[in-house]
Amino acid sequence: MTERKPYRVLLYYMYVTIENPEEFAAEHLAACKEIGLKGRILVAAEGINGTVSGTIEQTDQYIALMKNDPRFADIVFKIDEADGHAFKKMHVRPRPELVTLRLEDDVDPHETTGRYLSPKEFYEQMQDENTIVLDARNDYEYDLGHFRGAIKPDIKNFRELPEWVRENKEMFEGKKILTYCTGGIRCEKFSGWLVKEGFEDVSQLHGGIATYGKDPEVQGDLWDGQMYVFDERIAVPINRKEHVIVGRDYFTGEPCERYVNCANPECNKQILASEENEHKHMRSCSHECRVHPRNRYVAEHGLTEEQVAERLQQLGESIPSH
Repeated sequence: MTERKPYRVLLYYMYVTIENPEEFAAEHLAACKEIGLKGRILVAAEGINGTVSGTIEQTDQYIALMKNDPRFADIVFKIDEADGHAFKKMHVRPRPELVTLRLEDDVDPHETTGRYLSPKEFYEQMQDENTIVLDARNDYEYDLGHFRGAIKPDIKNFRELPEWVRENKEMFEGKKILTYCTGGIRCEKFSGWLVKEGFEDVSQLHGGIATYGKDPEVQGDLWDGQMYVFDERIAVPINRKEHVIVGRDYFTGEPCERYVNCANPECNKQILASEENEHKHMRSCSHECRVHPRNRYVAEHGLTEEQVAERLQQLGESIPSH
């Protein structure tokens, strides 16, 4: 039997009315700091969404704190074991929305949402030829891992998804639509929006990919790659039967599951890159980013103008004239 890791990461959300989110956020931050947690929690009038890390004792304390509040008595925590903290700091921030769809007519998941499917039901439904599996996450999340055969919407962020669906409406006509996201929170609203738009057969993966990967029966089957997470870990495995790498190195197209941020702070694009290619291309996604005056890679490695020029020449790029 494998030994338990000393830390845990809790992923959770709940749509529930929170009066005065600003006041709640301030009090909640103080409580989390007192426990010793680190993480990121968003609070809105419509509910709470968070990921926190801490020791087993600290996370148990936090679970008890939440469950003792009648508003959060039914909250479901997805728990991952970890070797250490998954965050550097503790943030609790008030927000107008938990997930940024910015709809003219907002969706209340308590009133309208897609049908919930268990991991086993989702697994079975995915294989129906009349089904479309739609990824409700960002492009860089999809690129690291996704359900086999899932559609990747051509969007940069979640709020663009409704417009993309409207533009590609004919693709979904007469089909059963399955949608999924990391922990389930985005799909609660998005599947509800699909229902409101008039799509008749809409289902969502209950508990998201995080729950699917832990299901003892399904064991993450038909998931390829890894799941992107918004903490220091970046990627976590899902498929416990086989690991298929779907990520591709931004520079060479080789299989890769290592994300870095472009060194140009004005770009900050997430790119998959091997350590070798990160250094070769100065962790920059383009020539413009490599020669940007505030390039973080250049600053971190203390590169002189001559060294930068030499790297550019090796890449067949010209040295910018000043």
